[in-house]
Amino acid sequence: MKNKDGWMNLPQGIPNCPPGLEYLTTIDQLLVHQKVEMLEAFTGFETKNKFTVKNSLGQKVYYAKEDSDCLTRNCCGPIRPFEMRVCDNFGNEVIHLHRPLACDSCCFPCCLQSMEVSAPPGTILGTVEQEWSIFCPTYAIKNASGETVLRIEGPCCTTSICGDVEFKIMSCDGSVQVGKISKQWSGLIREMFTDTDYFGITFPMDLDVRMKAVMLGACFLIDAMFFEKTKSSENASSML
Repeated sequence: MKNKDGWMNLPQGIPNCPPGLEYLTTIDQLLVHQKVEMLEAFTGFETKNKFTVKNSLGQKVYYAKEDSDCLTRNCCGPIRPFEMRVCDNFGNEVIHLHRPLACDSCCFPCCLQSMEVSAPPGTILGTVEQEWSIFCPTYAIKNASGETVLRIEGPCCTTSICGDVEFKIMSCDGSVQVGKISKQWSGLIREMFTDTDYFGITFPMDLDVRMKAVMLGACFLIDAMFFEKTKSSENASSML
């Protein structure tokens, strides 16, 4: 059943579930839509990213907002550190994401990206940790104990014209694909002139809700690393 305001109803009676993650117990797919910021689209001035997270029926599950300062966003661009608050319909922060500052270079194993996922805020559920690879991006999905539960394998080329870019979610040993994170083609105008992206995340229905929340964090990290355009650099290049 769908609320009048378009929000998904909160499932009841879910034992041993972190508050706010009850929504994820009945979901095997999430749709992540980034909000178009008109100031950023017209001027290239980097603003705080905002997202709506929906289920496969189009019902809103969460909304997410980046927390970073103006100087960091516009000087560091896609490699900037940030906090992200993921909130429910009632405005409660149910998931907190932390991305530390790290250089972005495939040539050095010390320059690797990560995302820490907490729910409720302050209680770590797991981490997304980039693994060293020259050709294709790979990530280890770890639980709160630091054990690798799943892996993500990206394509050699993350640029696509009129098509989706797929990151495969694999079993711990990499032998079986269990889901995917897809950067979805959002149309020529939106792709060319904004950095607002659409993503789809699929995972097993019976996956631990804690790992589902970590998968959401993985989606935001992938977006920041590969699809967050540096508008100021693009504008400067176009003037040369």
